[in-house]
Amino acid sequence: MMKAKMITLGCKVNQFESQAMYKALCESGYEIAGENEKADVSVINSCAVTKMSEQKAVKLIHRIRRENPDTVIVLTGCMAQAFPESSEELSEVDIVLGNKRRADLIPTLERYFSEKHKMTAVEDYGKKDEYESLEIDDFVNRTRAFLKIEDGCNRFCSYCIIPYARGRVRSCSLEYIKREVQAFAKNGYKEIVIIGINLSSFGSDNGLKFADAVKTACESADVRIRLGSLEPESMDMETLKEFAKYKNFCPQFHLSLQSGCDETLKRMNRHYTSAEYAEIVGNIRKVFDNPSITTDVMVGFAGESDEEFKKSLSFVKSIGFAKVHIFPYSRRKGTVADKYGNQISPDVKKARASEMAEETALTSQAFLKSQVGRIEKVLIETRNKNGRYEGYTMNYTPVFVEADESYINEVVDVLITGVENEHCTGQLAISN
Repeated sequence: MMKAKMITLGCKVNQFESQAMYKALCESGYEIAGENEKADVSVINSCAVTKMSEQKAVKLIHRIRRENPDTVIVLTGCMAQAFPESSEELSEVDIVLGNKRRADLIPTLERYFSEKHKMTAVEDYGKKDEYESLEIDDFVNRTRAFLKIEDGCNRFCSYCIIPYARGRVRSCSLEYIKREVQAFAKNGYKEIVIIGINLSSFGSDNGLKFADAVKTACESADVRIRLGSLEPESMDMETLKEFAKYKNFCPQFHLSLQSGCDETLKRMNRHYTSAEYAEIVGNIRKVFDNPSITTDVMVGFAGESDEEFKKSLSFVKSIGFAKVHIFPYSRRKGTVADKYGNQISPDVKKARASEMAEETALTSQAFLKSQVGRIEKVLIETRNKNGRYEGYTMNYTPVFVEADESYINEVVDVLITGVENEHCTGQLAISN
């Protein structure tokens, strides 16, 4: 029996698709190699969102070849799709498999073992491509399941390579959502995260609405339904009120901001202003009790002046995010912004990222402190290396809970008692 290893880089969508390839390998007779075990086949599901993620994949390929000279290296994912020529030039890679050819993993491996020469299978996306329904019902070593319901993006933000790596928006059917949610629930998952490349554009290609997908997921099983990253302007009041109907809907909204400066947003080709974003956040806080708002913020975008950065920083502080993911702008060949003048130096990007992180750490702490004294439902997921049990509330607040092994993968009422670094602490709220 041949052994295979899956290595996933990047987003939750990649993790979902890796699970589908993992399943295909197992069903074809492969045994999955352990962490420190050599494999006959090493599949790398890559990311291309930044130059750093591409470099990370290249370093990983070098290391795998050095440590396991005989393994067959398969490079798939967004790097393979967006940059097939540079991917094929990597001498250590035996098979380059684009996102559109993911389902061909097993037959391509069979051909490789038969013909023994390097193979590249990358096919461009077209406007009439259909959604690829990947049927899986399990996530190895995870207590939370991911369900991809949408792929592709039509937005073409000026900095982003992803539309070229993923094609246009494609949505699954509501029947697929129901079937997958029920399958995950049957296998014991208590929470499912609904994900996509441009998740809130679900239905724009087939006459459905994003709210239809959420309604179907929430009504299909008694499990918590959480949403992945969202475009803010899609969260209108009607949609928010629809979400609020469901007790199993998790009130955590990861609204991608990118910048709090309107001039920068315009150059980014984002489809909202800072004032519109603030209004959406205000609406969420009106509709939901104790929601959390998390986001992504880019610093050092092409042309970002000191004044623009200060505007962005001031706006981010004013929102009071529960958590902010900060990253420096990364030039990507093939995007509009790559051709912009006035590119910002790495030192300035680093300094701005540091300042933004320092300020947003304060808003994160303020949010955590606002949870103290509340009784929240926590899904206990893991026992960490220090022997403490850890889980998340409905609004995705991380909590250390005084519990024992029997509570893992259980949703329990927890009294939030304090804050410790980037976690809350709590104890089981057991009624007499």
